[in-house]
Amino acid sequence: MRLPLFPACNATALCLTLAAGPALAEVPRVVTDIPPVASLAAMVLGDLGTPEVLVAPGASAHGASLKPSQARALEAADVVVWIGPELTPGIARQIEALAEGAQRLTLADLPETRVLPFRDGGLEPHDHGEDDDHGHADEEHDDHTEDDHAGDDHADDDHAGAMHEEDIHLDPHLWLDPENATVWLSAIAAALSAQDPENAQAYDANAKAGVARIAEATETAQSALDPVRDRPLAVTHDALQYYEAAFGLRVVGALTDGDDTAPGAQRLDALRALYAETAPVCALADPGTSPRLMHAVGLDTIPQAEIDPLGSALPQGAPLYPALVEDIANRIAACASQ
Repeated sequence: MRLPLFPACNATALCLTLAAGPALAEVPRVVTDIPPVASLAAMVLGDLGTPEVLVAPGASAHGASLKPSQARALEAADVVVWIGPELTPGIARQIEALAEGAQRLTLADLPETRVLPFRDGGLEPHDHGEDDDHGHADEEHDDHTEDDHAGDDHADDDHAGAMHEEDIHLDPHLWLDPENATVWLSAIAAALSAQDPENAQAYDANAKAGVARIAEATETAQSALDPVRDRPLAVTHDALQYYEAAFGLRVVGALTDGDDTAPGAQRLDALRALYAETAPVCALADPGTSPRLMHAVGLDTIPQAEIDPLGSALPQGAPLYPALVEDIANRIAACASQ
């Protein structure tokens, strides 16, 4: 027997009030891949909710795997916001299987997302001027072999069918371009509004406030980097290409490519020759970079700045993304000005 919507009322006015009252909106359960994306989702959610994050601060996105609690979060998700399988191949299949009923927002797929091609070698200076491909990478960049990404477990992608290792041709560190982040705020707001129309105005307002905050952080970063913009830099992991392009930095060589595969002897020899020709003034190092590798190419003899593209040491949640933009700029400026 179906129970009545409301218990019996003694006053007609009270019954009318209850019946006419708005239903409480159910805020979507949001799961994200990495802390910077979780920060953007948290900006849009505001006080309405808190997103889950699959890659914990300090963990590697490239080799991430799920804990049981994270698998349960995926199963319960209404919306999954992630960069795509190019960044987190280890959890791509779990997202496909466990979040089958969730709305998936794959940020790399958005037509407004600025995409740069994956760089092999990282040995030559790169010009990020007008001729750069800031749209989706096309077939001319699809020249990688399976050996280039040996060991990666790339999963199926919604827009491209079976995504094999030899097909990966975009640099997945897309969040380090602040223009991408502002595009994504609007996309996240639209995804949440589709699930929760009653709070659509709040999501839209929160996204617009986030865009303003990121613009402020970008301006602050530009000012910090102005004095060192033309100074040659070395990186240990070629994960900063988007930041380099956004702020006009000059990076002359990387120890490892964007997938963080360990360099071989030939790569080290080439870097030593490159650094002898164009001496970097500062080495931008990932947390935990091997001192032995730094020494092998002479980067241990110049100033160093630790750069964590995920911002693991910064306050997590909504404040993380703009703080990350400013923090990277401040660390590069301090190191390159020594």
